[in-house]
Parts: sequence; structure tokens; C-alpha cells
Amino acid sequence: MKTNYEPLRAKLLEERQRVEGLVEAQEHLRQTLTETGDLERYGNHPGDEGTDTFEKEKSMAMQSNLEVILGEIDEALRKFDSGTYGQCEECGQDIPYERLEARPQSTMCVQCKSKVEHTAMVSHLDQTRASA
Repeated sequence: MKTNYEPLRAKLLEERQRVEGLVEAQEHLRQTLTETGDLERYGNHPGDEGTDTFEKEKSMAMQSNLEVILGEIDEALRKFDSGTYGQCEECGQDIPYERLEARPQSTMCVQCKSKVEHTAMVSHLDQTRASA
């Protein structure tokens, strides 16, 4: 029996719209910080300039994370179009529906995702040790 993933497609489209709104909000925040900072630059305390810089960098990091999520959502939507949504990229088995309900942009089952993350962590630790 084929699983009905259409409710998850709708959830992905809603999430995509929500995340796009958050990206736009971060862009607007940085624009506002830049505009107000430029007007008040003369006579600003160095601590205020540091706070503005920190807020801009934090906003850029948040936007970067949101753009990663958008990419994951777009990939899941492409999988819908190709008919491969719900299949693990690593092992090819069906991803449990409960996992997809919780995180519709999932492309791997929990076991394969854990293996990939563990491998990445070990690789990072090895690189850190090698450079120390």
C-alpha cells in the first residue's frame, strides 16, 4: 500500500513560506541596523558599534541557517516531483511516516542520519587533532 504523503507536501509548502518570511525579516533587520548605524555613526560609542556589528553577524548566521533549511525543503519538494519522497537516500528504505511528520524535509532514516553525523563528527575530530 502506497503511503499518502500529500499532507506532508502541504506542510512543506507552509514551512517554506514561513522560513522565507524569516529570511526576509533578517534581511530587513540588517538593513535597519545599517541605516540607523550610518546616521548615528558620528559620536557613537565604540561599544554601540560593537553591538551593531554583533547583531548584524548574528542575523547573517541566522539567515544562513534558514537558507540551509530552505534548501532541505526544496530538495524534499523535488523528491515529491520525482516520486522518491519518503525514501532514505542512504539505504533506500522507507523513512518512517512519524519521522516525516516531525521533520518533513528528512531525506534519511534515523539510523543512516546517525551514521552520517557520527562519521562527520569523527572526521572533524581527526582534523582538529591533526592541526593541533
